[in-house]
Amino acid sequence: YNTLVAHGMKSGKEKALSFSNKPSSHKSSLGFYVTSKTYQGSNGYSLRLQGCEKGFNDNAAKRAIVIHGADYVNEEYISSQGYIGRSQGCPALPPQLSKEMIDEMKEGSCLFIYHPNPQYLATSRLIK
Repeated sequence: YNTLVAHGMKSGKEKALSFSNKPSSHKSSLGFYVTSKTYQGSNGYSLRLQGCEKGFNDNAAKRAIVIHGADYVNEEYISSQGYIGRSQGCPALPPQLSKEMIDEMKEGSCLFIYHPNPQYLATSRLIK
């Protein structure tokens, strides 16, 4: 798939530049994840994520960081606002693709959220 993905609202407006593993930060978290089970939640059909990197994303489950569809992830939103809509830290997908993509990724796929963040590059144990 090659599609739009929303980042956390406190990570930046047009581009994600700031990241956090802290609850209630509303920022995206970097690193490797393993996908888990699906569920029906307040954002519709969603996919739980297990963060694999201590200090970077190991609070993903506690923060309820999941993959879900969102109406603000589309070209029309970008045209009207000048940027994609943002989530509370979740990688949100276009709703018309989210179910198909979630079903492809569920239960054991590797997900990697990357940015050339100096702290991440210097201290991640999984990319060294």
